Amino acid sequence: MGLYSMVAATVIVMGVWFFCGGSVLAANGELEESAQIPLLWYLAPAAAVIALIFAFLFYRNMKKESEGTDSMKAIAAAVREGANAYLKRQYKVVAIFLVGLAAVLAYLAFGLAVPVMNPWVPFAFLTGGLFSGLCGWLGMKTATHASARTTQAARTSLNSALKISLRSGAVMGLVVVGFGLLDICIWFLVMKQFTDYGLVAITVTMLTFGMGASSQALFARVGGGIFTKAADVGADLVGKVEAGIPEDDPRNPGVIADNVGDNVGDVAGMGADLYESYCASILAAAALGVAAGFGMMGVMVPMMIAALGILFSILGIFIVRAKEGSTTAQLLSSLGRGVNVSAILIALASGGIVIYMLGSEAGLGVLASAKIWAAIVVGLLVGIVVGKSTEYYTSYDYGPTKEIAGQSITGPATVIISGISTGQISTGIPMVVIAVGILLSFGLAGGFAEPMQGLYGIGLAAVGMLSTLGITLATDAYGPIADNASGNATMSGLDPEVRERTDKLDSIGNTTAATGKGFAIGSAALTGLALLAAYIEEVKAGIVRIAEHASNGLAEIIPGVFWTTEQAEGATIADFVSVYQINLMNPKILFGIFIGAMLAFVFCALINKAVGRNGSRMVEEIRRQWKEIPGIMEGTGRPDYGQCVYIATRGAQREMILPSVLAIIVPILVGILLGPGAVLGIIVGGLTAGFTLAIMQNNAGGAWDNAKKYIEAGNLGGKGSEAHKAGVVGDTVGDPFKDASGPSLNILIKLMSMVSVVFAGASVSFSLVFARLFGF
Repeated sequence: MGLYSMVAATVIVMGVWFFCGGSVLAANGELEESAQIPLLWYLAPAAAVIALIFAFLFYRNMKKESEGTDSMKAIAAAVREGANAYLKRQYKVVAIFLVGLAAVLAYLAFGLAVPVMNPWVPFAFLTGGLFSGLCGWLGMKTATHASARTTQAARTSLNSALKISLRSGAVMGLVVVGFGLLDICIWFLVMKQFTDYGLVAITVTMLTFGMGASSQALFARVGGGIFTKAADVGADLVGKVEAGIPEDDPRNPGVIADNVGDNVGDVAGMGADLYESYCASILAAAALGVAAGFGMMGVMVPMMIAALGILFSILGIFIVRAKEGSTTAQLLSSLGRGVNVSAILIALASGGIVIYMLGSEAGLGVLASAKIWAAIVVGLLVGIVVGKSTEYYTSYDYGPTKEIAGQSITGPATVIISGISTGQISTGIPMVVIAVGILLSFGLAGGFAEPMQGLYGIGLAAVGMLSTLGITLATDAYGPIADNASGNATMSGLDPEVRERTDKLDSIGNTTAATGKGFAIGSAALTGLALLAAYIEEVKAGIVRIAEHASNGLAEIIPGVFWTTEQAEGATIADFVSVYQINLMNPKILFGIFIGAMLAFVFCALINKAVGRNGSRMVEEIRRQWKEIPGIMEGTGRPDYGQCVYIATRGAQREMILPSVLAIIVPILVGILLGPGAVLGIIVGGLTAGFTLAIMQNNAGGAWDNAKKYIEAGNLGGKGSEAHKAGVVGDTVGDPFKDASGPSLNILIKLMSMVSVVFAGASVSFSLVFARLFGF
């Protein structure tokens, strides 16, 4: 219902847009020669369509497989019903919010005498939210159908189960890259062929389209995270610790809600999240490519890299195989083989793209273009190192997680201390690698001589990191499918051999999920930095728009300083740094940095407290059912699973509003009150604090989870021991870290940047009022 509302709203805004004269068709209806798009560009939409075709084929082949016994089918149906009910309710709430915000954007674009927003933005804002929500829903739908089929396949062989779960996860990866690149290509084609906008105006305008995807992604991540972790916390604390029953035991009333949460949080939420990341990286790089003077070739390079990344991701998916009896390390290596082959191929292919398009067609030269290619390789290497670092700190094949498990001998307190310390120290490698990657990408692309060219290199590094998202997201979405399959095997009472196979898949799913989250956070850091530079370009566009509508042809930048249209269009980053006094001696900049850093911590606190409150309600409900419904523990009575799903759903919908709205409102208010300089401070503060905090929470949570699984594998006393109970407490503390607040931070980083970009014109205009009023 929510998706239909968004479609209807999109059509309405489009009608208002045309009615109000928002379209900017060429005056004589004829296209200029410069509007022609090179034939090679069509590889991008073609690759996007291929991704969607393979996603459909993987889905159809999965549906042909058997769901197993009647019991297995019933459990899968209950999870599917709960997940669908949750998403329908969430999309209704999000649709209301997006339509309301679209109305505000429409007013800023059409309702003011001097518009502070591009007329395309309100309509494109809704399409971004629509596609982001659609990707999440398709991924969730596939995952809920795949879990029982994975369980059934595990009754035959480990490889069959891995194949179904991975290719079902690949549906999520391929719809994200397919719809993301297709949406970008369609908008670019429309604006290039049917408007008189130049490339600068097109790319800067398209950059604002990502706000809809970012907003939808934040609601999906925050709401899904609160749901899944409230259910998980309640089911684990009461089931494992108090009652001493196994995980996924059908006697636990919260078990279905727990399985539903895996799908709405780790599949639908992650899909919406990375759809936004993927689009933002391509759009930011395209805008910086034009700003750097590379014209059409600067736009095409990130699109071509994304297109080839799709094709190589599909190849990587087919490479993954597993032998019967494989250890978790061997299974992890098998998944890594597919990702690594895709990354190597895109690294090599991107060299040819860059050297041809920038070196030859754009006239940059072979050597200079080869250095920009090296910046892309740096992005790929940064992603690999961040992923390997995450694997080292979260997999129980390595020392850090084993050390946390060892602390369980002395109780939960030492487990928690050890886990937090591991998460904190694990930030070292990613932070250093990202910092070095930024320096190398900027320098290799010639940034110390031509800053915009260096920023383009950073933007391409982010595109390179996300180019193989089709397979990296497949390995991430595979995890919840394996987790649900393992739960289905337990609840259906299948042979221990089946559970052993699904447990292996589930165990590596924890590591791939942690690696995927680390990968997403790393890409957010590079994309956020590229958006920082893109924000300046949108400020410039806002000033140009104001000057064009002014009777005297002048735009006031700060009180008493005026620019003409020509001055604004020719302004460099250094000019903006000078006029807005963007330096650490300016208290407005420092104000923004402190507020941005604070927002990351407050945002996490709100989410974690929401998980705690909802988890408490879940615990009370499970205890109530055990007391009031006879025969549950004896296996003769049936728990009311639906009530637990309802409690988690209602709580998540209510609790997701405040942190999500806060992330949108704060950058707007700071921009209106203090102007663009303070907004840049907010972006920087949120980026640095948010990235570090996200890595810490992600790795601490993953390590706690796998420390518990290490004990469950028969170490330190095994299941039911005091060490196991301490490990469960640590895992429970880590759940909101790794699956709610931690992964939501990477959306916060980009959403604050994207909101700032969209409202840049409003910041320029309205901040003048407060500057005069308070002497800022």
